[in-house]
Amino acid sequence: MNAGDKVNILLVDDQPGKLLSYEVMLDELGENLIKTSSAKEALEVLLKSEIAVILIDVCMPEFDGFELAQMIRDHPRFQSTAIIFISAVHISEADSLRGYSAGAVDYVPVPVVPDVLRAKVRIFTELYRKTRMLEELNRDLESRVWERTAALEASAARLRDSERGRTLALAAGNMGSWEYLIDEDSWSLDEGQYRIFELEPPKEDLPRGYVRSLFHPDDWEGMQRAWRRATPSEPSFQQEIRIVRASGETRWGLVAAAVTFGAEGQPQRISGVTVDITDRKEAERRQLLLAREVDHRARNALAVVQAIVRLGRSKSVEEYIAAVEGRVRALSLSHDLLSQSRWQGADIGRLVAEEFAPYQVDSERRAVFSGPSIILPADRAQSVALVIHELATNAAKYGALSSSSGRVDLRWDIRDGFLILDWTETGGPVVEKPTAKGLGTKIIESTVQHHKGDHASFDWRPQGLRFKVALCLVPRHESVSSTSAADTATSLEPQKRQILVVEDEPLVGMWTNEVLDDLGYKVLGPCLDLAEAHEAIAATQVDGAVLDVNLAGVPIFPFARLLLERGVPVVFLTGYEKTVLDSPFNRAPLLQKPIAAEDLVRALETVLGPSPQRRRLLEC
Repeated sequence: MNAGDKVNILLVDDQPGKLLSYEVMLDELGENLIKTSSAKEALEVLLKSEIAVILIDVCMPEFDGFELAQMIRDHPRFQSTAIIFISAVHISEADSLRGYSAGAVDYVPVPVVPDVLRAKVRIFTELYRKTRMLEELNRDLESRVWERTAALEASAARLRDSERGRTLALAAGNMGSWEYLIDEDSWSLDEGQYRIFELEPPKEDLPRGYVRSLFHPDDWEGMQRAWRRATPSEPSFQQEIRIVRASGETRWGLVAAAVTFGAEGQPQRISGVTVDITDRKEAERRQLLLAREVDHRARNALAVVQAIVRLGRSKSVEEYIAAVEGRVRALSLSHDLLSQSRWQGADIGRLVAEEFAPYQVDSERRAVFSGPSIILPADRAQSVALVIHELATNAAKYGALSSSSGRVDLRWDIRDGFLILDWTETGGPVVEKPTAKGLGTKIIESTVQHHKGDHASFDWRPQGLRFKVALCLVPRHESVSSTSAADTATSLEPQKRQILVVEDEPLVGMWTNEVLDDLGYKVLGPCLDLAEAHEAIAATQVDGAVLDVNLAGVPIFPFARLLLERGVPVVFLTGYEKTVLDSPFNRAPLLQKPIAAEDLVRALETVLGPSPQRRRLLEC
């Protein structure tokens, strides 16, 4: 199979509309999509075609998705085929476990995030391609081993005549051949094998046991087990090995070998070929890291959306839906731009143009903008997109964009590492300063807490709002918050059950604070980086902490260890897959984003006992 060949993806769902939606989501992968509406149709396709990935709806008539997956797994041909469940009903942890028990590699709940589904399917289609290519390579290697073994046993003269040409061929393929005499513990290596071992061909025989010392100990034991299992009727074997060079570098090799037996049926000689597959193993490692990072970004995005949904307040259902949809669209826009640049940054001009597009009717430009081309860092693009969206939404509801004569003028510049945004509204209704802060204002204010020196000002002029903000574009771990946690801490009255929140997603931090506040805790934070968190614990005593595992690439564990030494219990949050925490944190609760409020409550009560609210209820 060539890397560019299309592979088959089987879609199984009894609802045509859902099949169409999966087809639209996966179309850009450029693979061959096969749609079926029942388990019977799916099995017929599987028996006739080679399938790389199967997407199965859990709820179907006749056979549900779990039963279909079990039938597929029972067939020898499909025991390693990737199966992904999609379900809008069975979404509990027990259902997920049932899905994995049935042979699924993933369990995707509805609503499906298209980018996440595409990323997951792309990983398994590429794995399918690489597996098929490796099988072809293995067959080719086995054929070569047999040919070379026959040549070795045929004639020493023929070997000498062909040695030079064979050596050149192996070297060109980054390969080497060798022969090992088991009883004598002696090796014969060609030039390619010396190159793989990073050795110069010696003038005399290598010391006894030296070549064995170049194999990783675990892999050498695996080689021994492999040739001992060989028989005269099945003398060949294959194995991946690690070679530890004298320089300390570890290289990966794929060994294909054949055993020659003596008169009494005992292994005497092993002839083999080694292919250096270090580049392939490194590519697989990078693919795994990419898959983990995709999953992490998706979960963080879902956590932000969850916070938007739970923090929103509106007078009607329609108004609430419109507000949530607008904020999610702003997030989606920033994610699209970041995805196009491989998460290197987003162009502020494109962010603003997309947000202002609804207010540019025909030739009338009610919202104008200008400024230099600036690529926003990934950790700031989402925040800036939300700030502009909230300002535009407020202007459309109450400000300049709510009347046909109103205008908005947005200008930006960059000075000394700060992004300066200047928003001016004119021509709209008379403006009065609001008496209470809405979620939009809170989102803007939380954005201005990321770095030291960030500053924002609202000027509620009668003729229209004037808003100015300066946002630091220096990476967050190189700076600290302008409104330090220490300043916040000194304003709090000392009391029991004070909880520190460390979270670099402002909206997720706002939601976490709201949950803790409802439970009767005194909340400190959210701290957006480690510098701010250290200031917080230096200024006040905390009784517990809720910690994001990864703060813009900086791990939280050294700070968590400091809390542990002070006797402060912690709850960890993560956007990565759940993994067992290393000692001394292996007993601390670990919650995977997006987080349910009740899970956070249970985790806190596990380490702190009943919350103040629960204690008051018990006392009553």
